[in-house]
Amino acid sequence: MYFGATQATEAESLHLFTEALADYLEAPVPPRFVSWDEAVTYLFSVAGTRPGPVVIDEFPYLSAVSPALPSILQREIDRAVARANSICLLLCGSAMSVMGKILAGNAPLRGRASLELVVRPFDYPLAARFWNIDDPGLAVRHHAVVGGTPAYRRFVNGDSPENPDDFNDWVLRTVLNPATPLFREARYLLEEEADVRDTALYHSVLAAVAGGNNTRGGIAGYIGRKAADIGHHLNVLEDCGLLRREPDLFRQSRSVYRIAEPLIVFYQVVMRPRWGLLESGRAANVWLDARPRFSAQVVGPHFEQICREFAVAAPSDTFGGLPAEVGAGVVADPARKSQIEVDVAVLAPAEPGEPRRVLSLGEAKWGEVMGIRHVERLRRARDLLAGKGFDTRETVIACYSGAGFDHDLQTSANGDRVLTVGLPELYGWNA
Repeated sequence: MYFGATQATEAESLHLFTEALADYLEAPVPPRFVSWDEAVTYLFSVAGTRPGPVVIDEFPYLSAVSPALPSILQREIDRAVARANSICLLLCGSAMSVMGKILAGNAPLRGRASLELVVRPFDYPLAARFWNIDDPGLAVRHHAVVGGTPAYRRFVNGDSPENPDDFNDWVLRTVLNPATPLFREARYLLEEEADVRDTALYHSVLAAVAGGNNTRGGIAGYIGRKAADIGHHLNVLEDCGLLRREPDLFRQSRSVYRIAEPLIVFYQVVMRPRWGLLESGRAANVWLDARPRFSAQVVGPHFEQICREFAVAAPSDTFGGLPAEVGAGVVADPARKSQIEVDVAVLAPAEPGEPRRVLSLGEAKWGEVMGIRHVERLRRARDLLAGKGFDTRETVIACYSGAGFDHDLQTSANGDRVLTVGLPELYGWNA
């Protein structure tokens, strides 16, 4: 049995459910129920005698108007177990803030599930194949717009950029085209979450992070609030799966926030500041003006994230061991009164009584040819970390570039192991 819920009142939802139940039972007349209590009790009494699962899709729509429904399901599941009745119930939903709490804490259904499956977006190599893109540079730019969500291909009627020269036209005819569903999707991602009320403030938080203000203090300063006043909003965005908090691997108790959905970054940087012009059909002018921001604020940070994902999935011999943590970090340089940002830091598992091994320190540059000066920065960071008690004796210096590498980079390694990772290596394609 399959029932796809919709945004409706409790009474209408119950009526639609009884129609689906009648189809499932092949009954000429739908049964009559006055409450979800009666409907669920009847469902469990008949479903246990029939093969196949019972699927309730978009469950958050139902629980929003019928808060007692999870408790009713809990009771009937417990009764079915006590009676040794076999029933397979699948509860599905796209609102992460709701589905993530169904089995959490003191929720009624906690302990009743045998499977919790989070359907995640495609990783970046699979997304390229899914969109039929065979150029790695184009794949990075494309992934920086739509990420790995497969549904977005349907939103643009299967339109993929044919080659790198077609990318700008593809942006104009898809995500910046008011006639496509993708045009407003970033705005809808927030509105579908049940816990979001003041969407304007949430969009401001996302705009702050997209603009590079990724600490709690930086976000608060950008939107004109105190840091203590935005804690709830940050938690909600994390629960929604739209924002993630990543620890600084070299500074305990410090972390940064990053937007988890690339389309939202693109919307905040490119679309939201010029929304009126886009709705009036002036996408070509908006995109021409936004392309430098797209490269610096969208593709650049997204390329760094792709490099971190590469490090997570890299074979163990790439860095001399399996990574325990991969992230970014900041290394303070008191002598020079500066800080060194490490884009891709790879740490080995912690061992009691032993200094933490740093497997690799990496820098990622999307539009810049990397040379020996980038290696020297990473060497400086390595030496500073050694002074702080880290084990850096076998640390791999890694350079990730979307524009290539200087000829002198490898020849001046001075005994260090310098790893260069270009676009073909990131995607596992031959150069």
